[in-house]
Amino acid sequence: MRHLVYLVVLLGCLLAAAWLEPVLKLGVRRHRRRLLLTLLPVAAVFAVWDIAALAAGHWWLDPAQTTGVVLPLGLPLEELLFFLVIPLCAILGFEAVRSVLRR
Repeated sequence: MRHLVYLVVLLGCLLAAAWLEPVLKLGVRRHRRRLLLTLLPVAAVFAVWDIAALAAGHWWLDPAQTTGVVLPLGLPLEELLFFLVIPLCAILGFEAVRSVLRR
């Protein structure tokens, strides 16, 4: 079970923010193109940075806490998901605050 720790943390973050979309009717999912244009460049830049840092040995991920699924160029799956999930949670949080302040 320890090998799922990173994924469980990401899932927890996503669940903590995902309820904001339907409850506050944020419309983030409705604007898929805008969401992708926001998330994909961020994920790409940080993935390249992470690949370089991992290759250079600047940091590492505990293999006991990851699934072991490694994408091309040595990027663990959980790292790529991190670069998508955390910005998505930030966007949902931002839009939730904006929505509440408008009311």
